[in-house]
Amino acid sequence: MAIAAVTAISAAHEATVAAALGQAPGVRLVRRCADVADLLAICTAGRADVALVSADFNGLDGSAIGPLREAGVGIVGVHQPGVEEQQRVLQQWGVRTQLPIGAAPAEFAQAVQGVAEGATSKATAPDASDDPTVSLEAELAALSDGSAPYVPVNPWLEQSAALPMPPAPASPEQTAKIVTVWGPPGAPGRTVLAVNLAAEAARLGVPTVLVDADTYAASVAQHLALLDEAPGVAAATRLADSGHLDVRSLAAVAPEVTTGLRVLTGLPRADRWPEVRDDALEAVLEQCRQLGRLIVVDVAAPLEQDEELSYDTAAPRRNAATLAALDAADTVIAIGSADPVGLQRLVRGLDELRAVISEPPKVVANRVRSSAVGSSPEQRVGEALQRFAGVASPALIPDDRDAFDGALLAGRVLAEHAPGSAARKVIAALAADLTGVAATSRRSWFTSRARS
Repeated sequence: MAIAAVTAISAAHEATVAAALGQAPGVRLVRRCADVADLLAICTAGRADVALVSADFNGLDGSAIGPLREAGVGIVGVHQPGVEEQQRVLQQWGVRTQLPIGAAPAEFAQAVQGVAEGATSKATAPDASDDPTVSLEAELAALSDGSAPYVPVNPWLEQSAALPMPPAPASPEQTAKIVTVWGPPGAPGRTVLAVNLAAEAARLGVPTVLVDADTYAASVAQHLALLDEAPGVAAATRLADSGHLDVRSLAAVAPEVTTGLRVLTGLPRADRWPEVRDDALEAVLEQCRQLGRLIVVDVAAPLEQDEELSYDTAAPRRNAATLAALDAADTVIAIGSADPVGLQRLVRGLDELRAVISEPPKVVANRVRSSAVGSSPEQRVGEALQRFAGVASPALIPDDRDAFDGALLAGRVLAEHAPGSAARKVIAALAADLTGVAATSRRSWFTSRARS
């Protein structure tokens, strides 16, 4: 039985590919798609086994590739011979099987057969020279000895040698860790913890990336006194969708606010949430692993799966960013406010959270104070979480409103504004535990930022 194939190729080369497929043994060309909507319609209807796509097909991006895979359609990338940019875009979309336009019909047949069976054809798999990771490592090596200038190849970025160079990718023995900070509704302190946790990790000498993925009320930029007219997370996800996200382009939209700490600012308006799709955010977080050894992600509270929209796989989902960040996390921190209302929300929220993550979260109780729970507040909060949520040994952050308020007013973190704060010491200990780096008494690297 012939394999049903469809094409989504730019107009200049579509006829050439269609002619080759017409002569390919065992392949039946059922549709030459005019646009992305046509491509998605025929593939999601189950009328195609394999789609042949080109990076320059009008409207095609990473968000359209996901529904094709979910529909069980194999994907073959087609590119102009020798055009590495098109090969790189296809690679970033996850299209591993690629062929140059003008390949022989037998090669098309072999590639289509390979992806249809769920296996990559050895004859069409890109070699190491087409791997953007390998190319990046080679470029970084050349740059390190001054033998080659840095010239960005990303069309989203200005062609300027002044862009900062990112660090070399982490070695296998230094695998980056993603920590997602979540908490139930009611402002339990998710962003405060995420910001200060990232700052403390950077202070320990661990390159850190802070990502504001809260699509309801992003505020990382405000906590650090950063401008957010051009949100970094939106720019990064656009780059991922277009297939142009790499370490250099990510470094350009995630500036280093101080030594060792890069920040992807969040959406300034909640109505822009469709810009941050789950598949694009997952790609961004994976690239963040190349920029730092610790990635701290601040997310919103809602965990609903948007079941009403689940039948429509192409529709954006309101809580997709939160769910994607939780799914990608190596460690999830669940933070709640240490008062009767906040603890009740935390206990109930932990039940919902455990339904969407595989490993138990690390629980933090914030603003622990006797005025809210009575005498011996640490003991009372610990007993309540143990009894009602089965949480043993939660991290307890004491209430230090003056320190937090002063830091927010100044646009600084606790390590800068109130280094002796009791709350800061708990967060620093948590950062040391997550990074495996013991805190030292050396002079703070925040001095340079404090003087600026």
